[in-house]
Amino acid sequence: MARNVLQSSLLGAGFSIIFQILCRILTFGINAYIVRNVGREVLGIMNVRLLLLESTLLFLSREAINRAALSANSQQRDKCSWAQLINQMWLTVPICAVLCVPCLYIWLHWLSAVDAPFAAQYVFACYAVALSCVLELLAESAVFVAQVFCFVKLKIVLNTLHILVRSVIFLWIVTGDRSAAITAFAIAQLASALTIVLGQYGFFYYYIRRFNDYKLHVARKGKSTLDLRSWERSLFEHMDDFPFTKLSELLPGRDKNNDSNAGFFNRELQTLTLSFVKQGVLKQILTEGEKYVMSVSPVLSFGEQATYDVVNNLGSMAARFIFRPIEDSAYFYFTQTISRDTRLVKQPSDRVRQASSVLHNLLLGVSSIGLLALTFGQSYAQTLLLLYGGEDFVAGGLPQRLLQWHCLAIYLLSVNGISEGYMFATNTSRDIDKYNYLMAIFSVSFLVLSYILTGIFGPVGFIFANCINMLGRIVYSTWYIRQQYRPLSLNPLQGLWPGRLFGGTLLLAGVICYWYQEAVFATHLGVGVAMGVLCLFAWALAHRDLVQLAWKYGRRIKIE
Repeated sequence: MARNVLQSSLLGAGFSIIFQILCRILTFGINAYIVRNVGREVLGIMNVRLLLLESTLLFLSREAINRAALSANSQQRDKCSWAQLINQMWLTVPICAVLCVPCLYIWLHWLSAVDAPFAAQYVFACYAVALSCVLELLAESAVFVAQVFCFVKLKIVLNTLHILVRSVIFLWIVTGDRSAAITAFAIAQLASALTIVLGQYGFFYYYIRRFNDYKLHVARKGKSTLDLRSWERSLFEHMDDFPFTKLSELLPGRDKNNDSNAGFFNRELQTLTLSFVKQGVLKQILTEGEKYVMSVSPVLSFGEQATYDVVNNLGSMAARFIFRPIEDSAYFYFTQTISRDTRLVKQPSDRVRQASSVLHNLLLGVSSIGLLALTFGQSYAQTLLLLYGGEDFVAGGLPQRLLQWHCLAIYLLSVNGISEGYMFATNTSRDIDKYNYLMAIFSVSFLVLSYILTGIFGPVGFIFANCINMLGRIVYSTWYIRQQYRPLSLNPLQGLWPGRLFGGTLLLAGVICYWYQEAVFATHLGVGVAMGVLCLFAWALAHRDLVQLAWKYGRRIKIE
């Protein structure tokens, strides 16, 4: 495979960040409209209860299968055929269909009841969300192929279209009838799922036909006679290992080109998948634990849930915009670079050193972003919330306290995402099983801490529990990384310390911004902008080599 995995990972992260920013701006705008015009209770039902149903179904159905298939494709190509990988991805559909039955029963009968005016809409929305998840997973095999062969722009285009279709349909219905907001949400979910399915298969129908013509032309007349546009050339070149010749090969079936006695599924892949299944359940509890606590126990009303969700989303902008795309691309890069079943000292030294350098730079970058959020969030939390939800929303001070404490969680989240992602990408099946027991302890302790600390501190208790949990996971994952690289005299964990110059500048900026937080709005905002620029300049000055490296790859991506 001649494709540059590192460059594709960087390109994917860059495009994903831009996409996340644009989509979240649109989402935040819609949420602000709902808060001001429809009501917090409706927002709580949609963003907490219904999106939790979607997250649960999609995560449990595909996360483990996708991660195992990525690892098998990069490290066990001689043992696992493409047909077996495709069959594995199609398992997500029946798994999701089966999971819909208990999940719908729980969401409709076990969780705290929805008020009577919204009950009928809520029932319809639950069924619609479940159906949309099944529909979306019909395209999972195509999504997997696009990920493996680095169709980065396809992912961004379809994800953007997915968000736009959902937003336009929702707003179109709600502007006509504000009382039908939950129904509008359900219909928009179904339409956006269909967009993903049609978009994925439509692209590969076109691509496979054109790629077959391309290969035929090259076989007859050679590449020199081809007259391709730049975007077509980027699609077809370096794709000699693309195995599909017709769209039906993305459907489940046996590989006709290889051993006909090969099984429909790969046994080793199934074993690895089961390891990730155990891990996935625990990770889902850790990721959405506070929403499960809110849904199962009447700790907060739907209005308070909406307030927490709005603040949590605002506080998680860095995680959604930056950290998650970087984590996904980093996980893909490390699975393609580091072998799970071989010690680092026995792997190619150049690849190991490159992986160590990438991990060091990733930890340095995300931890610096987390420290920026922690520093400026203390002085500008109220300003951001006032602009977003108005004076009524910030009344009482709870939203401000939530966002300020959430800034600490942002820093811990930045470090945990990369360190734990690297660990998952390089663990053996045995290591994953061992960690699952520890994850079980983390999950149970997180739920218990959430319930206890919420009773003591209110909604802020969710953030305290999350911080304690992430700190424990960071300690374990960084210990694993240190043990892996110790025999090679490498320490990528040095990236966790951003340097004295940047750290001192952050401390100075935090003090000055806090001093001016009672000033008039324009002065307060101007001081923040000036201090932010100063901090970025200090970081760039302290890490000139990394800035030059980013500029080099940026120019290369732009040229290509």
